[in-house]
Amino acid sequence: MQVVALYEVDLHCHTTASDGSLSPAELVRLAAELGLKGLGITDHDTIKGWNEAEEAAAHYKLQLLKGIELSTDWLGKEVHILGYELDSSSNYLKDKLRNLGEARQRRMLKILERLRNQEVDISEEAIRKYAQGDSIGRPHIAQALMEKGYIRDIQEGFERYLGVGAPAYVPRFKLTPEEGIELIRKAKGVPVLAHPGMQRLEEGIPAWVEAGLKGIEVLHSEHKAQDVTRYKALAEHYNLLMTGGSDFHGEACKPGVELGRWGVSLRVLQEIKELAKSN
Repeated sequence: MQVVALYEVDLHCHTTASDGSLSPAELVRLAAELGLKGLGITDHDTIKGWNEAEEAAAHYKLQLLKGIELSTDWLGKEVHILGYELDSSSNYLKDKLRNLGEARQRRMLKILERLRNQEVDISEEAIRKYAQGDSIGRPHIAQALMEKGYIRDIQEGFERYLGVGAPAYVPRFKLTPEEGIELIRKAKGVPVLAHPGMQRLEEGIPAWVEAGLKGIEVLHSEHKAQDVTRYKALAEHYNLLMTGGSDFHGEACKPGVELGRWGVSLRVLQEIKELAKSN
């Protein structure tokens, strides 16, 4: 029996353009089957899934919010900034995303070197089989480790080799939150703070609002009830949009996180589109 989405719109989803298990078209089709009215595609450091998603959204008559998720660093904490409705023709955006992609490539090669030091031999080609887009990440490396029989599942891969403090961990090149917000704003997009409850980021919010932050992801699969209450109050205090999404990657990549089980009303998607038009 197909589960019906709880919300009209899920604004935080990943595809094979980064580290999700469904292609953009497959994700849009699933959203339509679940009864969603709108969807936000927010792959890591890439907009490569947008065109395919737009074609599918037009076919299924689903409203699409084109987005991206940027990883930034603040006081040693990883801060994710979502950007919606960026101008894909922006040369500034293209240059920045190319730089981030090159940094991901260098990181992957360093991880492979550290794995070899652990007598774990994984080729770049084995990883690229899972990284169907340009945005290569640790989940792709974990999938290659599973295929070769080094680990049982992705969680073990992070615990034994790839997570913070593990033997093959290599820190990612990161922007500051202010730089991430600036990148999105210069590309005429709408910057939103993703899942702040995962890292308790409330102390940074005033400075990020000053830098141009326009919203907070209040509803998220990792947020507890107290997180929702806390960040809803902060969004109201700073007059920010309240967004929400599942952070869907697919069952194989993120078990138990179902599309549409976290999200917002269609009105929020429309408000973000209107805000982008005024940029």
